[in-house]
Parts: sequence; structure tokens; C-alpha cells
Amino acid sequence: MLKIITENNFSEITATGGLVVIDFWATWCGPCRMLSPIVDELADELAGKVTVAKCNVDDCPDIAADYGIRSIPTLIFLKDGQAVERSVGVRSKEELLGIINSLL
Repeated sequence: MLKIITENNFSEITATGGLVVIDFWATWCGPCRMLSPIVDELADELAGKVTVAKCNVDDCPDIAADYGIRSIPTLIFLKDGQAVERSVGVRSKEELLGIINSLL
């Protein structure tokens, strides 16, 4: 199940342990709209194994700044609360699954 990050629930979502994938995006970003359905599919397919969340950089600029987000879409992969991988730009579902599987 896809989670939506806000300033209020960020700590709760990222403290779940295990692997957390955060999609940093914005509504005005064309590449973000291309990646969004892939992220949604991953959230459905990996439910129970991986936490997948979206963070709108316009709604949560402080969180984006904390992770050094300079271009979007950017996916940050957290393992036990620590950033261990980053993917910038649109990637295929297969590429993202490869990253996720290597981190599990």
C-alpha cells in the first residue's frame, strides 16, 4: 500500500524498519508523472515486504532539503532508517526492482 508522506507522519513512516522507498516528486513535473504509475505498481506488488511512499517536494520542502533533493523525480532507498541508495530520473520497473532486490 502506497503511503503519502507529510511533515507530520515522516518519522513514523521511515521508522518502520526494513526497506523504505521514498519517491520525491511534484505535480508540475512531467518525468514524475511518468514514474508515478511504476511506483504505484511497486507499492502494490511489494506490500508487506517494502514500504513505498511518496513525498511531494512542494508540500514538504524541509524533508526534501534534508535528503539533498536537487532534481525530481528522485527515489531514496532507506534501510533501517539510513539512506543506502538513490535513483534520479525515470527508471524502468525492472531497474527499480533490481535495486530493491539487491537491498532486501
